[in-house]
Amino acid sequence: MINGESVRYSLRNLNHNKSRSFLTVFSILVGITTIFIFISFGLGLYNYTNSFTTGSSADKILVLAEGAGGPGLDTTFALTEDDVRAVQSSAGVFDATGLYYKVIEAEKGDELKYVFLVSYDPKTPYLLDLFGSEQPEKGRFLSSGDRGVVLGYNYLLDSKIFKRGLDVNDIIEVNGNKLKIIGFMEPVGNPEDDSNIYVTNEMFEDLFPDEDSYSQIIGKVDITNIDSVVENVERSLRKERDLEKGEEDFFVQSFEDLIESYSSALNIIVGFVILIALISVIVSGINTANTMITSVLERYKEIGVLKAIGARNSAVFQIFLFESAFLGFVSGTLGVLLGWGITSIAASILDSLGWGFLQPYYSPLLFIGCIAFAVLTGAISGVIPAIRASKTNTVDALRYE
Repeated sequence: MINGESVRYSLRNLNHNKSRSFLTVFSILVGITTIFIFISFGLGLYNYTNSFTTGSSADKILVLAEGAGGPGLDTTFALTEDDVRAVQSSAGVFDATGLYYKVIEAEKGDELKYVFLVSYDPKTPYLLDLFGSEQPEKGRFLSSGDRGVVLGYNYLLDSKIFKRGLDVNDIIEVNGNKLKIIGFMEPVGNPEDDSNIYVTNEMFEDLFPDEDSYSQIIGKVDITNIDSVVENVERSLRKERDLEKGEEDFFVQSFEDLIESYSSALNIIVGFVILIALISVIVSGINTANTMITSVLERYKEIGVLKAIGARNSAVFQIFLFESAFLGFVSGTLGVLLGWGITSIAASILDSLGWGFLQPYYSPLLFIGCIAFAVLTGAISGVIPAIRASKTNTVDALRYE
């Protein structure tokens, strides 16, 4: 172990070379800050997705018709009431319901916005389970027979959808129809979902009598063997639609499948970004090694004096290794603090923009791991210079000019 006198000697040297020490610290700091930012946001996204797998949405499956457009945009392939009954009759399915999606004009005064109108059956409000909505933000949810609307959270806020936020019992025009606002959804966390307008299926059919195709079907299923349930639903739909296996014009996904697909894509993105940050850290490590080699050359005679007065090779090695590791520790600590500050500010900005689900997660292991990684990077970078310093010939060093 390095003694106190050697530590003080190393710190005096680092303080004497402030500019070089600062540049070395800064180079590692940038990489550690980048790693901290992307890992913290990555962990936040993983936690967000995991909240769905353990929540009320975990026992749901989605049935969608194949098509080139999104829900409510492509009517080439239809999902009918017969399809809903086929899903309901499948083994392992407790119940199922159809949803409508459609892009509509929403007006308030002289302001016109194009948003999604979404409908569901209040008797089977599985859509609310997907959003994790247990209670409304304001007012109430839809009930059977309601002729009004429930709005996404952003309609409550000034300058989000309309210049002035709306309130319960206000009137909003949907495709020219004046409808009373019944309530507001809790924030979902992204601008699209938080700008939806919700009505009952019955109301939707009255507004658009020519609409005869659901945009998707949501089923509540037995989660203990969900893969088998998905196969049962696919078999029932093929039979109802008179299709052979492999000719499906629909697809069935469990919510677990959706989460896995999202997590896989997230793994690739986060991994790629962290790889770039690691390259930055490696370059920083090379810079640290260069700094320590330069320090050895500049202090060649000084090393000779140390060895002449009794310093062992191991003591000289520890001095230079401590210096490089200490630079890594300072870099890691400052990098973590800077990363925490940046992510906190970014989280506030994202939340104000309506992307509330993009929040960082601060694990104690993240803080400790980043600092430890920076110390390790500094120490590894200083090993070769430290070995070189410890093997310096005393006589040659004393004669060095």
